[in-house]
Amino acid sequence: MNKILKFLLRGMMVASVCLSVHAVAADAKPVAGEGQITIDVPVTLKAANVVFNMDHIALNGDLPIGMKYMELLHKKMKADKTTGNIIGIFHGPAAYMTLNDQAYNANRKVTTGNPYKGMVESLIASGVQIEECAVSMKGNNWTNKDLLPGVKVNTGAIGRLIQLTQEGYVQIQP
Repeated sequence: MNKILKFLLRGMMVASVCLSVHAVAADAKPVAGEGQITIDVPVTLKAANVVFNMDHIALNGDLPIGMKYMELLHKKMKADKTTGNIIGIFHGPAAYMTLNDQAYNANRKVTTGNPYKGMVESLIASGVQIEECAVSMKGNNWTNKDLLPGVKVNTGAIGRLIQLTQEGYVQIQP
């Protein structure tokens, strides 16, 4: 693996860990009887453009970690008046998470409907841009009508990730 690729991968891992700790700490509530946390290095972002690379399933129980981090980051940015954008790009094994109930049931061979629908709809309503990869859609024989309302389609997730990284977005890999 060349040095630049190793550097980029190491940077993405560090950014992911930092965001995880920052997002979890931002949502933490003090517990009665426990000592207070002293912040030695306060982090307040003036601006942040972040893209979540949602290419695999990462769950905490049944909760999709990437979508939870998008929600926590959005809340933190709003509370801190941080300007910027959050984009979630779904592709590969995680592409099905943006499907409507009918398409989800057919793809997953269930009758429950899409259990992630509420989270996706809430993220979109809050201003997070959710995108689906057209390459993943073609591979699964899906069309735009199979997606949840408000999900945007890009020409390809990998190219889109490269584009956003070149535009200064920080990539998070949950």
